[in-house]
Amino acid sequence: MPSSANSRISSAGPVSQVPPKSWMTQPACTQLQQIYADAGFGLRFVGGCVRDTLLGRTIRDIDLCTPARPEQSLDLLEKHNIKTIPTGLSHGTITAVIDKKPFEITTLRLDLKTDGRHADVTFTENWQEDAARRDFTMNALSFGADYQLWDYFGGLKDLRKGCVRFIGDPNARIQEDYLRILRFFRFYASYGRTAYGPTAIDQEGLKACQRHAEG
Repeated sequence: MPSSANSRISSAGPVSQVPPKSWMTQPACTQLQQIYADAGFGLRFVGGCVRDTLLGRTIRDIDLCTPARPEQSLDLLEKHNIKTIPTGLSHGTITAVIDKKPFEITTLRLDLKTDGRHADVTFTENWQEDAARRDFTMNALSFGADYQLWDYFGGLKDLRKGCVRFIGDPNARIQEDYLRILRFFRFYASYGRTAYGPTAIDQEGLKACQRHAEG
């Protein structure tokens, strides 16, 4: 894992418990949670569905993470007659399809080596390590099965403030994947809040994007 991310790992536990929303308790989500729980694996909601729920927005896609290896997920879901698609096995991602609705499920992972766009990964069972390899603090938030919010890097505070902030050293995070420059501005367009003034744009991150723009 890049040292810039590793140095920012927090040992904090869940920071709060949110009232369950209708999308969380829909039969498909409940079924997936139960299947993974019965098999001894955890399953958490991650990504946009977490951010948008915390901001009271409409949920579109539902993404999840689990310590289960991709082959374990495939086997587990197929045993329950759930259609699966090997979306990206090398990076730990499979898609479960329930009632024609896709649910992307990804194994917790670490980035061992990056080339500025792609990463060689290994799988892990450590939620903090998986969160640490993500790009922004608000993208490392997750909901557990009991609707507890896990926040290892102050992502909730940044989300509420409308500040898109890299995890660890922004220069290192961008050099791992230069696409993160575009993601920085896309996230700011979606989650930035100009009412907070220019400080809502993380100056350290902005300077790093300018510095590495040619990448």
